[in-house]
Amino acid sequence: MIEIVDAKFITSAPNVLNAPDSSLQDEVVFMARSNVGKSSLLNALTNHKNLAKVSSTPCKTRLINYFDVTFIDRDNEKKSTAKFVDLPGFGYAKVAKSMKYDWERNLTDYIEQREQIKLFIHLIDSRHPDLEIDTAVSEFLLSNIRENQYILQIFTKIDKLNQKEQSALRKEFPHAIMVSSSKKRGLEKAIKIIYDILQENQESIDED
Repeated sequence: MIEIVDAKFITSAPNVLNAPDSSLQDEVVFMARSNVGKSSLLNALTNHKNLAKVSSTPCKTRLINYFDVTFIDRDNEKKSTAKFVDLPGFGYAKVAKSMKYDWERNLTDYIEQREQIKLFIHLIDSRHPDLEIDTAVSEFLLSNIRENQYILQIFTKIDKLNQKEQSALRKEFPHAIMVSSSKKRGLEKAIKIIYDILQENQESIDED
């Protein structure tokens, strides 16, 4: 069993130029449109109630937030670390156009330039799986990721769907993970997949 046994906030940065030096650590980037439950999921995955601030005002967080996270493999008690990166929410219509442009430019620069990124986690509200903005983000990631990077789709708030709706969503997105932060559903599976991707990258580095 894989668990996250420690997580702590490190720093915030407005853009990639001010990002912390983490050349020896892989980064796991969490990205989502506003009000999808990104902060709630980060808190649930790390078992910290207030690690990521949950805001009632969409797009209130305008900085890139960094967290050091420690995993443990309970089979051998081996520990490993990574950085979780919380990107500001995108696609909130009430944001001023100039501010929205700056945000989107900063996020695009970060995604394109930050070589430490190993995994992009794109969070999508399970009640709205086919929004144009999420499709655009998926297409952008697919066209910009490097060979050593991965994309994982996680659908949040799965408890809001009935069984028929859940089955249809799984059929449409067979490789995605379905989670509920409030009901603690799908969290262990998400942690295991994140860990396995990070370990695969570390093993390839060791072989080199």
